[in-house]
Amino acid sequence: MLVSLRAARLLLCSCFLLCSFIARAQPTDTRQLMPVPAQLTWGAGRFALKGKLGIRFETDTDPAVRAAANRFATRLNKKTGFAQPKPALTIRYGRVGGVKLGEDESYSLRVTPVGIALTSATSLGALRGLATLEQLLTQEKKSYYFPEVDITDQPRFAWRGLLIDAARHFMPVAVMKRNLDAMAAVKLNVLHWHLSDDQGFRVESKLLPKLQQVAASGQYYTQAQVHDVVRYAAARGIRVVPEFDLPGHTTALISAYPVLASNDSVYAPAQRWGVLNIAIDPTKESTYQLLDTLLTEMMSLFPDAYFHIGGDENNGQQWRRNPRIAEYMRANNMMKENGKFDTHALQTAFMRRMLPIVTKGGKIMVGWDEILAPDLPAEIVIQSWRGRKALYEAVKAGHPALLSNGYYIDLNYSAGSHYLNDPLLADNGLTPEQQQRVLGGETAMWAEFADSTILDSRIWPRAAAIAERFWSLSTVRDVPDMYRRLAIASRQLDGLGLQHRRVPEQLLLRLAGKQYVAPLGVLAGVIEPVKEYKRHRQGFTYTTQTPLNRLVDAALPEAEAARQFGVDISALLQSMATATNSKLPKDAQTLTTFNALRTTLSTWQKNDALLQPLLTTEPSLREYAPLSVQLATLAGLGLERLRLLEKGEKPTPAWQAAAVRQLEAAKAPAGQAELAIVESMRKLATL
Repeated sequence: MLVSLRAARLLLCSCFLLCSFIARAQPTDTRQLMPVPAQLTWGAGRFALKGKLGIRFETDTDPAVRAAANRFATRLNKKTGFAQPKPALTIRYGRVGGVKLGEDESYSLRVTPVGIALTSATSLGALRGLATLEQLLTQEKKSYYFPEVDITDQPRFAWRGLLIDAARHFMPVAVMKRNLDAMAAVKLNVLHWHLSDDQGFRVESKLLPKLQQVAASGQYYTQAQVHDVVRYAAARGIRVVPEFDLPGHTTALISAYPVLASNDSVYAPAQRWGVLNIAIDPTKESTYQLLDTLLTEMMSLFPDAYFHIGGDENNGQQWRRNPRIAEYMRANNMMKENGKFDTHALQTAFMRRMLPIVTKGGKIMVGWDEILAPDLPAEIVIQSWRGRKALYEAVKAGHPALLSNGYYIDLNYSAGSHYLNDPLLADNGLTPEQQQRVLGGETAMWAEFADSTILDSRIWPRAAAIAERFWSLSTVRDVPDMYRRLAIASRQLDGLGLQHRRVPEQLLLRLAGKQYVAPLGVLAGVIEPVKEYKRHRQGFTYTTQTPLNRLVDAALPEAEAARQFGVDISALLQSMATATNSKLPKDAQTLTTFNALRTTLSTWQKNDALLQPLLTTEPSLREYAPLSVQLATLAGLGLERLRLLEKGEKPTPAWQAAAVRQLEAAKAPAGQAELAIVESMRKLATL
């Protein structure tokens, strides 16, 4: 899925009509937990760790639980000394829970000053409880403890997914595994593994070997590696749902097997991005024979009940232009009232032919919302990425459905915008039965601008906020508190081996060297990659071979320094709104905020002089010089506005007009990045 429709309208804010099991009071003290449990009560005590954590398994039939508990204990025990006098953590579960949709993930966790008890109906629930327990660990100087707490927890949605695109940029097994560890830590439970696209087919086929010989460009998963990743995921309570995109996004597939093509062109795996509108021929029986062979083999590699076959972004252009396919549509009444060819009807017919192949493999078909049609079999799951309209239409037509609209983290939007998005609107007009068909949602990380090196920094920690939206009560919507806990979650994920913090730092050091890394870091901290898919359209040609090692790749999707600046500006504006005149209030909180803003702006104003020697001499950084200049200029503007505030003076209309012009100029991107402070600075300047 690519540029044409994956745009800003993917972000819609909503609230969820509560499921019956969560009609409880919202927790008010969230502390460091993410996702927030359904019910929790904090006590005044703590369980202090005086050494290694001992564990007693009252149920010991699932090796996944023992392995997860031992991993947790190993990480913990690196920080402590001698052994506990007796086991401190007791784990009890009723039965071994399968990694399948709808399995019971509930658990209860009780921490007292004398020990910890984790109880669940299934071993899957025990895994979720262990993830919560690890988040509860608190450090106080050189000692560690678990706060006293009583938790009863269960998820809102059964399907809580993360899509990782390994087709456009190949993601090695080690990258997949560390992201699975992160998913388990925040209770995401579905890896949607996008394995084929125009740029590559990424799984070994023993029956159709040209797929790895021609369509993979040397980068693919062996079947043994697929089994390894699936086992690794299952041991963490995560299902793996593969996607092999059909009938569009199939350039790589056609390059290996030209018999599938809708025209006489010869293709190689695509090396450019964009919606290429290349599709397989759905009118030939040989197409279905080959796909039967391929999909049957691929389905055997993935034990999950669900199998995704794509169906997105095929405009039917090649079908209309092929006289033979056009005649097929005409002969089969696939025509619109205006006399034009109905290529959507042909795609629906294709999907109907795919269904028995998928069903024969024991799977339930999943497809993107373009496949939705009045006569589509109701058992097919619809994944809505273009808007809630398709989600609601799907469940009204009897389909199970998923929401990805509003959760596309490759668009570089803020964690807060995704967090306030919700799978169901309160006034959705759906019956209770229709609401039950909304299985949950998935966040999507498409990889045009994320290779295996920077992937983690594009997913995390923002995906943790979305994980909370899928797991926690819909009433858990405090954005400032979410950001506070997200920072804690980010550090915890770093401790699991995620590279989301380290790699950007290493890339900055590589770009700047030790002498200039600090001022370059200041600039990187206030810029973000341009939003949506504007990187495709800003004068720099990207291909699959383009290294992602520029400043725009080191900059995070959400610049924390810029976000905090916006928080401080909002606090100052709120304080000024209560003032009786134009003078700055003198209360301690306002003065602290004011001084923090002045310090920040002063740092930004001085930074350009420190950085320009590097920007003017280093070719790879020269394109970012305008952003550095604009940062210094805006900082000077902000300092002047603070000076006027401190004196109780109002800016002249001419000053404000000049400030607005400067702010408009500062919106211009450079090097596919943009200053993230412009709108906050506008609020200050126009105050």
